[in-house]
Amino acid sequence: MAAAAVTGRWKSAALLLALSSAVAGAALAGPGAGVGEASSHREAPLVAADPQVDNTDLYAFTSPDKSDTVTLMANWFPFQEPNGGPNFYPFAADAHYDINIDSQGTGKPDLTYRWTFRNEDRRGEKTFLYNNGPVNSLKDKTLLFRQHYTLQEIRAGKKPVTLVRDGIAAPSSVGKASMPNYAGLRAQATQKLPGGCQTVATQAADPFFLDLRVFDLLYGGDLSESGHNTLAGYNVNTLAIQVPKSKLAFKGNAKRNPVIGVWSSTSRRSMKLSPGRQTPQGPYVQVSRLGNPLVNEAVVPAGLKNAFNALPPSADHKQPKVVAKVLDPELPKLIKAIYGIPAPATPRKDLQEIFLTGIAKAAGGPLAVDLNSQLMNRDINKRYFVPAEELRLNMSTPVTADPDRLGVLNGDFQGFPNGRRLGDDVVDIAIQALEGATPGKFVKALAAGDGVNGPAVPFTPTFPYVALPYTGSVNQAG
Repeated sequence: MAAAAVTGRWKSAALLLALSSAVAGAALAGPGAGVGEASSHREAPLVAADPQVDNTDLYAFTSPDKSDTVTLMANWFPFQEPNGGPNFYPFAADAHYDINIDSQGTGKPDLTYRWTFRNEDRRGEKTFLYNNGPVNSLKDKTLLFRQHYTLQEIRAGKKPVTLVRDGIAAPSSVGKASMPNYAGLRAQATQKLPGGCQTVATQAADPFFLDLRVFDLLYGGDLSESGHNTLAGYNVNTLAIQVPKSKLAFKGNAKRNPVIGVWSSTSRRSMKLSPGRQTPQGPYVQVSRLGNPLVNEAVVPAGLKNAFNALPPSADHKQPKVVAKVLDPELPKLIKAIYGIPAPATPRKDLQEIFLTGIAKAAGGPLAVDLNSQLMNRDINKRYFVPAEELRLNMSTPVTADPDRLGVLNGDFQGFPNGRRLGDDVVDIAIQALEGATPGKFVKALAAGDGVNGPAVPFTPTFPYVALPYTGSVNQAG
């Protein structure tokens, strides 16, 4: 590292600016932009203008308190200020919210869990209020707006199975006077399913954590603002389902076929607009997609972000411009130009394993270990395997008694990129991986990361694990 590159506060601030900008994505000038992006919050121009269907984060992990199951979780609708009434933050009633599972490595879903919502709005012309009294039950008459949902289990070549019909989602948290026991409402909204499953649709404190105060860092010219969790105080909408491993594994055998690939997606119908009304019409079109965190932000260039959101993973390997950005990523070049840290040699076959094939000896990449590729499944037909951007989880990896936020990089092989737990520090992990770090061998100059090492509020020990929604105002100025 050149000495001149590391002297002075300005160089340090410039480095953190570069890191944060790359992680935040290159499309800050897209429609509706104004708040920084994070993981997959507002990551592409089109979806930034349609927050109800903006999929922010995806998680897949062996349930720590029920190790024969996997918890799949996806979040939508970023940057929910708790005081954002009177309509607050419903799921879209004209969308498919999907969590998809690929157990064969084809880039196509073998199994999809699909939530669809309908609104029950009893306010009419009588009131503007979301509730007209305290709400202690999802069925209280004081709750004037509630959402019902259907959850389907969709398997390729089979008729969809309805797991939940007319379930009720936990409402947006209006505040302690209106909803004095939100934990009780969320418990009421949690549905038991056949075969040991459970699911919930709820608002939650955004579990993702990182520092995005890049402009303040730049103008201040020092690091006094590092370590600030930008997402603290904001809520998201969460869909979570806990599933026996046998339901996810190829041929139902999690011992012979333990690896799955997961991605979430949102599809929405076109909207016909008329004065005072909007009517959905036509087929459903995929508008948002998420597998590994930060891929559409820190790898895919701005001009391809909308197209990437519309693609199925099975088509990824046919997109040479996207594959080229994996093999020759932008972030290490930015760090080298600004900070003087040498960029790893290209092509980055290690990143191809992490993002597109999963890590396995059979993948033929430089990592040469068996971790989380469907190529490890004993019963799949490897001729149909394709590189595809998915969050891959090896369900046979034991639950870590004391999880490490840096996951595989620090010897915790249950952590990201082997699935993703709520506490995995994916920003620090991704920066290290893009700079060529391997387990136990860190890029020391970037070891501090963004200075945010965990969530603002603790996760819960039982399903759905996410913290209850924030109720205080994010804006504390004055």
